[in-house]
Amino acid sequence: MSYSSERPPERVTIPLLQRWKQEGRRVAMTTAYDAVTARITHHIVDIVLVGDSVGNVCLGFDNTLPVSVAMMNHHLEAVARTKPRALLVADMPFLSFHISPEETIRNAGGFLQRGADAVKLEGGSNRVEMVRALVDCDIPVMGHLGLTPQSVNVMGGFKVQGRTTDQAKRLLDDAHHLQEAGCFALVLEGIPAELAARATEYLTIPTIGIGAGPNCSGQVLVFHDILGLIEGYRPKFVRAYANGFQLLQDALSSWVADVREGAFPTPQESYRVPDNVRDEIAKWTPADPS
Repeated sequence: MSYSSERPPERVTIPLLQRWKQEGRRVAMTTAYDAVTARITHHIVDIVLVGDSVGNVCLGFDNTLPVSVAMMNHHLEAVARTKPRALLVADMPFLSFHISPEETIRNAGGFLQRGADAVKLEGGSNRVEMVRALVDCDIPVMGHLGLTPQSVNVMGGFKVQGRTTDQAKRLLDDAHHLQEAGCFALVLEGIPAELAARATEYLTIPTIGIGAGPNCSGQVLVFHDILGLIEGYRPKFVRAYANGFQLLQDALSSWVADVREGAFPTPQESYRVPDNVRDEIAKWTPADPS
């Protein structure tokens, strides 16, 4: 889909997302960690998340726990410079919203000062105090329940949540508490489809699913997963729409082959000097050092 440069598409805002929830319009959300991936998403998705998943997707970590506020600032600034049409959300990394409301506000406020429209943080009722503190400072908050990657050690790995009655009821209670605390939307990750559907039905705010079935208000997948850029294991809920890893390797291999065969660059890909300069270059010899 293309848009006229004279009439740019509508800028996605929180009130617009709320309206879409009422109208039943599904929301598409993906990640971006730099200016290139952000530009690819332009005019296509509704929400761009600068996720702490940058840790395991781009930085080589096993999980998101080593990601710092400074790292998030670096990647957020790169994405924000592209001035996306989508709502720009920044993840609050591990330990950035756990210690005190004051520190939570300072870290989240720094994200908004760097171009984010909102922040996302993981956790349920235990994070309500922090959510309220942020909302009271006019910092929009997206919640995140279910499989919360920052809790990987407590959960014993990346495992589906909400499969027992107690877990399911706790998640629904947490969703209610986060909405009451002022969250404008809620990510539901790695939970049974029936549980996500019930939460979506009950809540007035949009739900964004990832591994949570088809009945959420929208869906989110990591950019690199959608394009098949990550080699190896692929979670059940990921659908790759391209084999990007192999496509890029093939393109790189073709370039290397052209270099080794002398087929790159061609005269058309090379710069030329004027004829008189070429003649002088041809006559040049090193000056006698004596």
